[in-house]
Amino acid sequence: MANRFAADADQEEIVRAVRRDGYAIVERVIDDAGIAQLKAELEPYLKDTSVGTEDFWGHHTKRFGALIAKSEMARQMLLAPAVLGVADAVLLELCARYWVNYTGVMHLGPGESAQTLHRDTNLWPFNNPAPPLTVATMWAVSDFTADNGGTRLVPGSHLWDDARQPEPDEIISAEMPAGSVLIYTGNVIHGGGANRANAPRYGVALHYVLGWLRQEENQMLTMTREEARQMPEEVQRLMGYSLGASALGFADHRDPFEILNGQAGDEPATISPQELIEAEENIKRLNVIAAEGGGRTRFEVEPN
Repeated sequence: MANRFAADADQEEIVRAVRRDGYAIVERVIDDAGIAQLKAELEPYLKDTSVGTEDFWGHHTKRFGALIAKSEMARQMLLAPAVLGVADAVLLELCARYWVNYTGVMHLGPGESAQTLHRDTNLWPFNNPAPPLTVATMWAVSDFTADNGGTRLVPGSHLWDDARQPEPDEIISAEMPAGSVLIYTGNVIHGGGANRANAPRYGVALHYVLGWLRQEENQMLTMTREEARQMPEEVQRLMGYSLGASALGFADHRDPFEILNGQAGDEPATISPQELIEAEENIKRLNVIAAEGGGRTRFEVEPN
């Protein structure tokens, strides 16, 4: 499988692969100790979570979110340089800042069926080919294989229009050892695989989105304000305690970061700092002018 990189690979090579094919795999970013810590921190929540009741979410799959609040290791993964390097390169072309879109465990049990193929960008009203509104990651907590439900994806589909149907031989399985991360843009057609193995496939998803779009997972309600104050500054800003653009996302005419951390004084505040004003051209690269029926949301592909 192409587009595989070592954890210390050149960042520009990873970005080029994502731009060209829509995805890259960076292997063994987390060591065994990190995986053990992540599992230990998430185990109480995994134990208390029931499997799904809908086909798309999986009848043998456990899912839960709010991982920033639940796991210190997940917070480290959120800030992984290999991932943020891609997010910076891909998303900041279309926004002033980006933030967390979704965090979640995807624990596929034996007997799980393959998920319907889809694009994450279907959440918003854009026809394809659409810009990369999100950068998504799937972290392998266990090994990912074609037999245990490793993520399936269609390389190059981020450049397709809505009419194009994937063929079976265009779908690959993102096989990777535990501790690795699959990075892909949200306009890539993908979905969970079928778990035909005897053990669960354990993945953690951490997604990032343009700062002027609504988050899939509301980070403000995943922890108290007091808990948010204890987070590193970069995590706070990624959660949404920041301006998404010039004069976008303020509270009481103040920067949310300043309000959260008690830095908002009595003097008039600036909600249009120069750095965000200068980034306005990035946002204006994307002009939404069509008002017509949307494209396809999911793809059923019959095997050969």
